[in-house]
Amino acid sequence: MIIFKQTFLAGFVCCLLTFTGSGAAQDSNIAIMPTNRIELFNGTNFDGFTFCMTTNADPLQTWSVTNGLIHCNGSAIGYMRTSQSYNNYVVTVEWRFIKPGNSGVLLHIQSPDKIWPMCAQNQGKSGRQGDLLVMAGVECREHLALGKNASTPVPLRGDPNENAIGEWNTNVTVCTGNNVRAIINGKVLNEITECTVSAGFVGIQSEGADFEIRKISLSPSPAFILQEMFGSPGTNSPPKTKRPLIAN
Repeated sequence: MIIFKQTFLAGFVCCLLTFTGSGAAQDSNIAIMPTNRIELFNGTNFDGFTFCMTTNADPLQTWSVTNGLIHCNGSAIGYMRTSQSYNNYVVTVEWRFIKPGNSGVLLHIQSPDKIWPMCAQNQGKSGRQGDLLVMAGVECREHLALGKNASTPVPLRGDPNENAIGEWNTNVTVCTGNNVRAIINGKVLNEITECTVSAGFVGIQSEGADFEIRKISLSPSPAFILQEMFGSPGTNSPPKTKRPLIAN
C-alpha cells in the first residue's frame, strides 16, 4: 500500500510517501532498542520507509531501487526515514557516490517531518564524512562550545577516511544514550556528547548528491549492551536487565 500525505510546515510543503506491506501505514514514535541486527533495507523496495520531500516533489523521481541498490539522484531536496523510532543503536550505511555531492545519515529524527527536521547528522558530503551536525534546534556540548549557528558542523578529527568517488564506503554511527560517534571505513573520526535528543527515526538525506546504497542496517549499541549486562562502569550498580542482548 502507498499512502500520500501533505504537511504544511514553516513555509514548506513536506510531501510524505509511506510504504507498507499491508494494512494502514503508521509511524511508531515509541522508540525501541534493537536487540539483534535489523536490515532496514530489504534489497527490493522501500517497505518500512517514509519520504519527506520539498513542494510537489514526487519521491520516486528522486529515489528508486534497481538491482538490489537504492539510487538517489539528488534531484529534489528531502529525506527518507524509517517509520519506526529507535534508541541505543548502531546504524551502518554502505554507499558509494557517483559524483561528488552532499548527503547525510540522519539520526534521532523528531516529529513533525519538515525540511529540515530536528535531528543529528553524520555528514555524507564528499570529503567531509565524519563531520557531525545538530539540526533545527538540537544541541550538544561540542557544538555549543563552537559558538556557531546550526549550519556549522562539529568537524571530524584528523584527516578524512573516505574512499575515492565510485568506491564503496561504510558509514557507521554509534548512538548510545545522548552520545553520537562517527566511524568512517573503520576509523573513529568524531564524537558529540550530551545531545538533546537520544531517540527517533533514522534517515538518509537527499541534498544534491548522486549516490547508491547497498545496505542500511541497525544493531545494538555495544556500550549500551555492556551497561545493561554488567552495570555502569566504575559503580556498583547492578545490570538493568537480564534479557539477552547479543546481536546476530
